[in-house]
Amino acid sequence: MISPTLFIDVILPLALPKLYTYRVPMELNDTVVIGKRVVVSFRGNKLYTGLIKTIKETPPVDYEAKYILSVLDDEPVVTERQYELWEWMASYYMCTLGEVMNAALPGGLKLQSETKITLTEGYKDHTKIMNDKEFLIVDALEINNIITLDEVSKILDQKTVFPIIKGMMDRGLLLIHEEMNTKYKPRKMIYVRLSDAYADKNLLSKELDLLGKKAPKQAELLMSFLKLLMDNKDLREVAREELIKYADSSTAFVQELVKKGIFELEEKEVSRLSNSSQDVEDKLELNEFQVQAFQEIKDHFQEKDILLLHGITSSGKTEIYIHMIEEMIAQGKQVLYLLPEIALTTQIINRLKKHFGNLVQIYHSRLSENERVEVWKNMLNKSTDKSVTNISVILAARSGIFLPYHDLGLIIVDEEHENSFKQYDPSPRYHARDSAMVLAKLFHAKTLLGSATPSIESYYNATNNKYEMVTLTKRHGGVLLPGILLVNIAEEKRKKRMKSHFSQLLLDEIKIALDTKEQVILFQNRRGFAPILECVTCGWTPHCINCDVSLTYHKANESLRCHYCGYVGKIPKSCSACGNNDIKMKGFGTEKVEEELSIFFPDAVIARLDLDSTRSKYSYQQIIGDFETNKINVLVGTQMVTKGLDFNNVTIVGILNADSMLNFPDFRSFERSYQLMAQVSGRAGRKQKRGKVIIQCQNELHPIIQQVLNNDYEKMYAQELLERNKFHFPPYFRLIKLTLKHKDYNVIDNGAHQLAKDLKQVLGARVLGPEAPLVARVRNLFLKDILIKIEREASIKNAKKMIMDAVTNFKGLSDYKSVSVHIDVDPY
Repeated sequence: MISPTLFIDVILPLALPKLYTYRVPMELNDTVVIGKRVVVSFRGNKLYTGLIKTIKETPPVDYEAKYILSVLDDEPVVTERQYELWEWMASYYMCTLGEVMNAALPGGLKLQSETKITLTEGYKDHTKIMNDKEFLIVDALEINNIITLDEVSKILDQKTVFPIIKGMMDRGLLLIHEEMNTKYKPRKMIYVRLSDAYADKNLLSKELDLLGKKAPKQAELLMSFLKLLMDNKDLREVAREELIKYADSSTAFVQELVKKGIFELEEKEVSRLSNSSQDVEDKLELNEFQVQAFQEIKDHFQEKDILLLHGITSSGKTEIYIHMIEEMIAQGKQVLYLLPEIALTTQIINRLKKHFGNLVQIYHSRLSENERVEVWKNMLNKSTDKSVTNISVILAARSGIFLPYHDLGLIIVDEEHENSFKQYDPSPRYHARDSAMVLAKLFHAKTLLGSATPSIESYYNATNNKYEMVTLTKRHGGVLLPGILLVNIAEEKRKKRMKSHFSQLLLDEIKIALDTKEQVILFQNRRGFAPILECVTCGWTPHCINCDVSLTYHKANESLRCHYCGYVGKIPKSCSACGNNDIKMKGFGTEKVEEELSIFFPDAVIARLDLDSTRSKYSYQQIIGDFETNKINVLVGTQMVTKGLDFNNVTIVGILNADSMLNFPDFRSFERSYQLMAQVSGRAGRKQKRGKVIIQCQNELHPIIQQVLNNDYEKMYAQELLERNKFHFPPYFRLIKLTLKHKDYNVIDNGAHQLAKDLKQVLGARVLGPEAPLVARVRNLFLKDILIKIEREASIKNAKKMIMDAVTNFKGLSDYKSVSVHIDVDPY
């Protein structure tokens, strides 16, 4: 029987509106399966790793299909359900499958293509007609055998070398081939075991005696090896690194024992993932309020698949999650536990590990590429090999929604209100909370949203019966909510009672806490030392050369930094505008708070928790660990200190400048200010003692500050609904934002007005703008925003089609082909 001619639609890691079709060589017909990776050629000789999406027997109509070059996998690396989620994301967030693929696949499963050239066997027959540039290339190849096109560019000192290479190839001088370099390499370790000859105990004893006399270091190493085996009866071999560390020895002594035939070495592939055994603790008993909530959750899940758990800070939501996870594991189901920022959740990781041991796996961007690939492969193995005892609980940041689950039963979205769940760049600009609900639906699983301060949309859906809702209004252990004290900064300054950025009340309370060996958290939602340097004479401030934003002063390394593009500048000695050397700092960040606090309390140990202090892989864990064990007295931080932290000894929380959050130009600023202040307040007095929260502000009568003071989420929610209904914001309207970018201001200004005009013709008054955003130039690209508000009753599908048609037509105009248009659905 003749094999049919097969064609496959391939997802390429590019922003292509359609899938590209390739032809399968007959000899590979039996190897192509949906979800496998293939190597294909695209854009000339450029090679890409693509994913097989569909298999068919019909060729493309508009172009001749190229052959695939190879199939990379024995088994699919992507499942059908993953493809279903990808297709929904591409449709809902108005992006391409290639962009979703780029976000979903770990980097280690993607390949890099590097063009290399080498000489043909008969190249010497053609050397008589070479020019100088060709001679330089041949000369380099005779020395190095293979070189890259980048190296050719350097040799010839010119950027475009392909025409020269192509001419030499046509004359039979060169061969071009693409060498695929996979990023993922398995981790290998060398293991030590006793050779079979020394299985005889008598012989081994004699050898030990002999070594003891002639080579005592080798004898100690052998004894250490035997002790490790005795301590673990099931052990037959030991990792060489572990043995050397345990015996305080070296590789040289291991090699000596190998030469003598006592040890044998074997290299094995091992997992990079932490699999250390630890004692698994029993789960804590729930109190009466938690028991009631837990039962209500189970009852409501009989009716609906999505539930909001609205529990005040320290009400014990995590313990309820643990009981829900245990039930799912007993049913043989998997659980995805989503957290807003994995680096900020050390405590939850430890708590889950204590309860579920090695059934828990962490997945986030701070894992190495190789570690991420191993998590991915472990989950694929579980789905195909039922004998493998593998991952039951995935603890992850937003990227966890992309993993290859096989029997997902529950998704927990902790701190569901957090905007960290939203991906802003690059595309797909998805929200992990909303995408998680779709993922759960694909598996007929349940979604549990948890927060002390739910997002307006989630609370609206819960109160309108789209979701179920369960509330927890009592703190665990009967601990009272902290007392909140307001300090009017303007009044304190007038009475000259402010000491730098600290009120006298705050300093007094910090002193009392330190004297009684208690701890303090101070919240300032701006990092760095000072956000602005300003000339006293003319008001000039140093700005980023790439962005329309002032540079932030960082004292630790005496530099000015842009928090948008990363540009680093020197501190000016004088004003660039008027030449005056009287330049003052304005505002303050966490770095300045840390420094000045050490002046007031020189004996206190003060640490900072922000993006600058937690850049290394384990720095966050180190800071939190030291704070938990009372090695740190005062913790100064940005919003990092508001998330997922539970400390026994914190009695004072200070919010240094509440007004900076309230005055931010964003329709969500009041909601987010309430959430941040309520969350950071919840860090105080979480165990035996009632805590205090001191809020420093200019306007203590501001409605949001009064609502935080009274812990009145309902009033904040009701007020926000009135405003949003009036001004057409979510949850009553859907938002889609288009951001245009270009290096030429005139091009982007004219283009933005043209696109807005086209959109208004089909969508009318729903289209607002174009307007320049708050920061109108980033990385030397000018920005213009167009905001579209679509009422909930309208067809979002039709609206998106109109928007895509308008953008496609706009990109087809010759004047605007170079303008980038970024589409962001649910942008805020």
